[in-house]
Amino acid sequence: MAVALSPKDVARLMAEPSPEVRAELAGKLAAGLSANGLTAGEVRLAQEIVGILARDVAEEVRASLARALRHSPLLPRQIARKLADDVEFVALPVLADSVVLTDEDLIEIVRCGSSLKQEAVASRAGLTEAVADVLVGHGEEPAVVVLMANNSANIAEDTLHRAATRFAGSDRVKQAMVLREKLPITVAERMVTMVSKALQAHLVKAHDLAPATAANIVLASREQGIIRLSAGASDEELRQMIAQMHRNGRLTPSLILRALCSGDIGFFEAALAVRNDIPVDNAQILIHEPSRRGLAAIYKRAGLPEALFEAVRAAVDVVDETGFDGGDRDLERFRGRVISRVLTQVEAVDAADADYLLEKLGDVLVGAPGGHGGTVPASVG
Repeated sequence: MAVALSPKDVARLMAEPSPEVRAELAGKLAAGLSANGLTAGEVRLAQEIVGILARDVAEEVRASLARALRHSPLLPRQIARKLADDVEFVALPVLADSVVLTDEDLIEIVRCGSSLKQEAVASRAGLTEAVADVLVGHGEEPAVVVLMANNSANIAEDTLHRAATRFAGSDRVKQAMVLREKLPITVAERMVTMVSKALQAHLVKAHDLAPATAANIVLASREQGIIRLSAGASDEELRQMIAQMHRNGRLTPSLILRALCSGDIGFFEAALAVRNDIPVDNAQILIHEPSRRGLAAIYKRAGLPEALFEAVRAAVDVVDETGFDGGDRDLERFRGRVISRVLTQVEAVDAADADYLLEKLGDVLVGAPGGHGGTVPASVG
């Protein structure tokens, strides 16, 4: 017969030899049950023996059976469920892979099982929305981390929002959510305020955030790293991020202007390089060429609005004329000088951009020593 156990094997099994021998025979039987070409009678016989082995007093016998039959569609559901309810050493392979367990089985195990059993369920390929929802509602943190990292799992948008709420204090869950291959835009935009700067940058690159949201993320994450203005080349990571934004239509003129006026000349240089498809070194030479003819040429080739050119030119003028002074709140004062020049010398700034720049200027003034709003201090003008 095609079943791997011979009559002699069955005799050894029924005589209850050592657990090691029974475990060996369990694996041999399971391999036979997983093979093709069994007759209906052979399948029934093998399943009956599997039922006996599933009740064996030795854990190693039951574990051997579970490992060998974890992928078998011929494992009876009631036996699979018995193995799934067993101790973790026995249950985990079946919970992770058995195709005969139903959603109802998995949901009950998530509700009543241990954290390790929840993790095994969360790792299953093609996990359904129903099981994922119960995992988010009842699973412990490690299981929800595994679920979010499982890109084959089907997780409904509402379930993702529930996870963000329930595990708002878990960096591990939030990171796993952000790193999913696909994330609904509503969830991605919500995660913006909940994660680190590095994960915010990933959200911009990997998910289709609205342009305004992307702009705020980029500028907020970049400004923390601006310690001085430089004509040196931007780092490759920045260029890759900007190139990704450009391909997805999120490298907008407003974002470029706002970055420049916020003191991020590196972002501005890399953005114009990407839009012109030239090396950043070349873009820097053209941008900072004293006559500004190079800036005009690279700006036009980038396809940016003509109406914004004078604002960009004014900002670059301040960059080249002043720079950082090395004192306290250096970046804030520099930003104030750039914004003041743009707002006082340029009339064609879009209303939304002007409002943004005024808000940033207000932040500079309020944050200055003794500052509570009012006029621009002499060091800013």
